[in-house]
Parts: sequence; C-alpha cells; structure tokens
Amino acid sequence: MNSRIAIDAMGGDDGLAVMLAGTAQACSRYPDSSFLLVGDEAAIRAGLARYPDLAARAEIVHAPDVVTSSEKPSTALRRAKTTSIGIAIDLVKQGQAAAAVSSGNTGALMAMAKLALRTLPGIDRPALAATMPSLGENDVVMLDLGANTECDAANLVQFAVMGAAYARTTFDLASPRVALLNIGTEDLKGTDNIRDAAAQLKAATHLPMTFAGFVEGNRLSRGDLDVIVCDGFSGNIALKTAEGTARFVADLLKRAFSSSFRSKVGFLISRPATKLLRDHLDPNNHNGAVFLGLNGIVVKSHGSANENGVAHAIALAAKLVRDDLTRRISDDLGNFEAKAA
Repeated sequence: MNSRIAIDAMGGDDGLAVMLAGTAQACSRYPDSSFLLVGDEAAIRAGLARYPDLAARAEIVHAPDVVTSSEKPSTALRRAKTTSIGIAIDLVKQGQAAAAVSSGNTGALMAMAKLALRTLPGIDRPALAATMPSLGENDVVMLDLGANTECDAANLVQFAVMGAAYARTTFDLASPRVALLNIGTEDLKGTDNIRDAAAQLKAATHLPMTFAGFVEGNRLSRGDLDVIVCDGFSGNIALKTAEGTARFVADLLKRAFSSSFRSKVGFLISRPATKLLRDHLDPNNHNGAVFLGLNGIVVKSHGSANENGVAHAIALAAKLVRDDLTRRISDDLGNFEAKAA
C-alpha cells in the first residue's frame, strides 16, 4: 500500500519552519511513513539540513507559488497547478501520494480538493470533520465544521454515515453513538431537515452506528456521544465557541493562580492536575480536520498549529490511509442506499 504523504510545506502562519519541524517529528514517530514535501525547492532543501532523518525519507516536489491566507478560493483555483496546495492534492489524484496535509487557506484547499478528487459515489457534498475533547474515553467527532453552510436532510444523513466511519477508524469503535445537533432533544424540535434526517437515521439499524437522537450545544463534550452532525454554519460557530471557552478557562486559571502568594503556592501543589487540563484542552493535541467524502484523504492542519500539532495532523492522515477510511465510507453508504431502495 502506498503510504507516502504529500505535505504542503509552505502553508500555515509560520510556514516552512513549523511544517518541517512537525513533519520531522512525525517521521521519528512513524518509521513506516515517507513524505513528499511540496513547495519552494531551495528553501525546503536548506531547511532539511536540520533534519537528516527526514531528508532520508522525503522527496521534494517544487511548487513555484503559494496560496495566501486571504486569497479567495476562486482566485486560488486558477493557480492550482503551480501552488503548493494544488500540487499536493494533485499528487493524491495521480496516486503518487496516499494523502495530503496542509495548514494553508481552508477555502482554497477545499475548492481544489473537491475539483481534483471529486466526491465518492452517493456523496453530494464533502464535509469538514474534526475531533473535540470530551469527558469520555475518546474525543468526539463533529461535522460539518464550515464546508457547507446550508444542508438538507440527505446531506445530514450522508454526514452521519461518514462521521460514523471516521469514528470507527479513529477510535476503533464498533458502533459509534451518533446524534444530530439541535435546539432541543424532543422529537418535535428543530427544522424539517433535521427531523427528516433523524427519521432516516433511526431506521438505518443495519449500519454500524447507534443513532442517539438529538443533542443540545451544552452537551457536546460530555462524553456520551462519539459523533455530532450538523450543518457547516452551526458547526463552525459551535467549534469556535468551544475553542474560545477553552482559552477563557485556561486564561482564567492562569490569572487566578497568579493573583496572590497563596494562589501561587496552590498552583505548585496542583501543577500535575493543571498540566493534565492544559494538555487535554490544547488544540494542538486534537489538530487535524478531514475533508470526508472525497476520493482521497485530505487533512487540514490549523494555520496556527505548532510542530506538535502538525505532527498530530500527519499522524491522523497516516492512520486514515492505513485503515482505508475511503473504502469504509463507500461501503457504509452503499449499504444505506441499498436498504433504503
């Protein structure tokens, strides 16, 4: 099996330095992986001098152009063949790489991936999925997180099927617990699309998932669910709210522990617990959003991710390739449509 991963080496807030450091970290953790580093050849070659182990397992693919963070997807699409994002995705399309990872412009990445790779049979729209920390034994998968601002019932059902396959792959679950994000848990709450999607999922008892009905926003991270499904508008707001709340809690604790001498002593005593909290809420430890529903694996790393976050996103891509996520989604969707017919 092809295990090479194409890395957009020029993307992200800190660009090449962090991408190379993160890829080098992933290289040391996962000795079976190899990499195609896409970007300015001279700059990448100079940077690789610091990472001889990575240099031995990586090839450089020159890309003369870079997509800026503020560039419109329509503009970036016209330069796909010369940019590091576009070339990384094309390597997946051509079969030279099994997955692509980028910290660059999300809209451009989505547009190029959808145009080049196309969607799987039975998938109307790809969805952006990521994991969020929870109180359970594993994180919770949430989708869509911004790729589709408006969704009908069929879209939501497809997202549920894809999200369940993703949770089975990522968390090794036999039957992930799936719920639809709604304004209440009662059957009559929500829009017609949400209620229609719920009825279809409730009837899909033959699929390897457990439909748990509706969930409200205050229970996203309680740990009693594995997959939460919503439209991209609601999902993006929920994700940004959760990230903001995590930062608020961390900053509030920092302020509280530095407010007095007694508080500082208390911090020293509780240091192991606060470190556990900080690590659990650190977005770098949950980094890597996946465009589900495409004919190939494309992982979006957060633009502000540090080298640990980049390594986490690369590790996620390698796992999804190894566990053949694309085939699992195709099989599950085919089973759902066959039963529905």
